[in-house]
Amino acid sequence: MDALMNTLTVVTQPQLLLLVGLGTFAGIYIGAIPGLSVTMAVSILISFTFSWDVYPAISLMIGIYMGGVYGGSRTAILLNIPGAPSAIATALDGYPMAQRGEAGTAIGVTTVMSFIGGFVGIGVLALAAPMVSDFALRFQPRDYMLLAVLGILLVGSLSQGSLTKGIFAGALGIGIGCAYRDPLTFTERFTFDLQLMEGGISFIAVMIGMFGVSEALLQLHHVDKSAVRQKISRILPSLATVRKHLPLSLQTSTIGVVIGALPGTGGDIAALMAYDHAKRVTKDPERPFGEGAIEGLVAPEAANNSAVGGAFIPMMTLGIPGDAVTAIMIGALFIHGLNPGPMLMIDQPDMFWFIVGCLIMANCFMLLFGLTGIKLFTKIVEMPRSALIPLIMLLSIVGAYAVNNAVADVYWMLGFGVFGYFMRHYGYPLGPVILGVILSRLLDDNWRRAIISEREDLGRFFEGILGSPLSLALLISVILIFVSQTPVWRWGKARLFGQTEGPRP
Repeated sequence: MDALMNTLTVVTQPQLLLLVGLGTFAGIYIGAIPGLSVTMAVSILISFTFSWDVYPAISLMIGIYMGGVYGGSRTAILLNIPGAPSAIATALDGYPMAQRGEAGTAIGVTTVMSFIGGFVGIGVLALAAPMVSDFALRFQPRDYMLLAVLGILLVGSLSQGSLTKGIFAGALGIGIGCAYRDPLTFTERFTFDLQLMEGGISFIAVMIGMFGVSEALLQLHHVDKSAVRQKISRILPSLATVRKHLPLSLQTSTIGVVIGALPGTGGDIAALMAYDHAKRVTKDPERPFGEGAIEGLVAPEAANNSAVGGAFIPMMTLGIPGDAVTAIMIGALFIHGLNPGPMLMIDQPDMFWFIVGCLIMANCFMLLFGLTGIKLFTKIVEMPRSALIPLIMLLSIVGAYAVNNAVADVYWMLGFGVFGYFMRHYGYPLGPVILGVILSRLLDDNWRRAIISEREDLGRFFEGILGSPLSLALLISVILIFVSQTPVWRWGKARLFGQTEGPRP
């Protein structure tokens, strides 16, 4: 009863409920603007709320967090510019739907599936937080490295055509992500003696340029083409549609919770892994993936929103942040005199259950606000291209500059935008490039930690993998996914199931 009453605190106090709703509404529109990240918004809030009581401050932050994770899907669907890295996979099928006049349907599906995924993450946080935290603690640096390799192998899912081009694009992304001055050895890598590159290239600038600017350049070829009229007679997906895709949403929500609970990962990796999972388990999608498959929206949106609950698990039980936003929230709790971790669960369980209540209400507000304003939003797609192209460029420039308030990021964004235009022109996928940039640090840092912990002995490193059930399971998964993407496997599978037209290796 005490837990229930603490969970309902946010409901029984109108001020707290208003702050959660206000934060969720602001988070949706902050997340929809490329470059204006949730992390940035929550970090700015600390300076405004440090003099507040802890409950109002946490209520507002959680609302912005939950709304911002969902909000990135809006511009991903309408303009092919992901508002956040976790919406990259959403753009793969959401934007083709908008081009066919189905933007309302796409936004409706993402909203409902985000709501379902959010509740799965919150449910696991409330009922199984200690167990999931114990599992997350078992991950060693070598396991994070194998997880990064597993993520990089997702290029097969993001290639949408030639696997060779996808591998090249992924390797290019890793090279871009590794261009910086090494903080451990202080040596430069791929910097070409340019001071500008010593701090690395912002992956947000790369993402906005690759998706936003390249899209604006492609639209120049069709500047005289009339805009597509959007069908928005039905926004809320039918019960049959929800029932049909509920098993997939639950599966990918589980992926999101687990990945979100691993410190330093987050919803972007969870969404990409969920998208790959959807491609593997969906037998007969109504449309091919990459051309407007509903499953391509269900999987990443359920996963990245369930990762929110997952990110709170190590924060609340161990005092370890699951992602950048929860790292900032740990700082906020310290400012208010609280110590997140095991003792918080024992000494102040009311705070744990209050956060659960805030997450529940923020998820409900996300559904409410997510299903409103869609008619107004879809007008963006119906704008004449002579007005739409400058809007895309404006959003791209503002987003790139807002990351670090640096003009250099705008130049990087424009440069990668032109490069992305030529990549798309010659059939190279952009998703693997962004995936490579995102995963490069995770791969590089944890490879270094793993090999140093084994005294730079490769033999001991592989013995450690074979001696750990978790590491061995990840290694087998890496091998199986790699083999499943080879032409020999695909040809053999085609022959096995009687598809005589399967390509020969």
